[in-house]
Amino acid sequence: MVSDSAQPAVSAIEIENLRFSYGAKEVIHDVSLSIPSNQITAFIGPSGCGKSTLLRCLNRINDRIPGAAITGGSIRIGGIDISRPDLDLQVLRRRVGMVFQKWNPFPKSIYDNIAYGLRIHGERNRKRIDETVEHSLRVVALWDDVKDRLKTSAFGLSGGQQQRLCIARTIAVKPDIILLDEPCSALDPLSTLKVEELLLELRNDYTIIIVTHNLAQASRCSDQTAFFYLGELIEYGNTSQMFQAPREKRTEDYITGAFG
Repeated sequence: MVSDSAQPAVSAIEIENLRFSYGAKEVIHDVSLSIPSNQITAFIGPSGCGKSTLLRCLNRINDRIPGAAITGGSIRIGGIDISRPDLDLQVLRRRVGMVFQKWNPFPKSIYDNIAYGLRIHGERNRKRIDETVEHSLRVVALWDDVKDRLKTSAFGLSGGQQQRLCIARTIAVKPDIILLDEPCSALDPLSTLKVEELLLELRNDYTIIIVTHNLAQASRCSDQTAFFYLGELIEYGNTSQMFQAPREKRTEDYITGAFG
């Protein structure tokens, strides 16, 4: 592993010597990295390299998979080891929101998609819900498009709009960290551009981690990049430095298309 000695001092997530297995098969091998606050960190690497698995470790969605487990090391968010068995997962997943590869609005109205998380977490004040729905939709630049049809089905939106709705739904509950797993892979170029512009705006208020196979996207959007290969972290550091002058031969080969 190569790490960047110039990493920002304030870290949102500290991963130390992490090992993760599906049953008897270890798929993440002794990974350590410090993810800075209020920046965009990209996880890149070929399919099956462990980047999405690591992303899902950060809010313990992997817990839903039988036999999946952290077998060594730790992940600390805000100084708390999130692998603790007594951890309240609902609290963790409010703090660490996730947006998936395929947009997945609920089979509800646009309004109720945003309000859902607030209600789950106990918000009952209609005025505060209304204000949060509007604010969240404004943040993702959807308000003007949908303000007159908030009670219509979210499925009536285009794919790009649905993905931005899912991001609005995530930020409505005020997380600290947003995880995105290939959020643009099914979008057209224009919708992809709008999501990328949105992420660059959101990093002022959130720590963002994005898994992407799109190297141009990682180069455009991220401040830091981590390159994974066969479950190992090969190189991690400033995105510009990594794309212009990678320290590791395997990183250079992947970025230049020699493999992957």
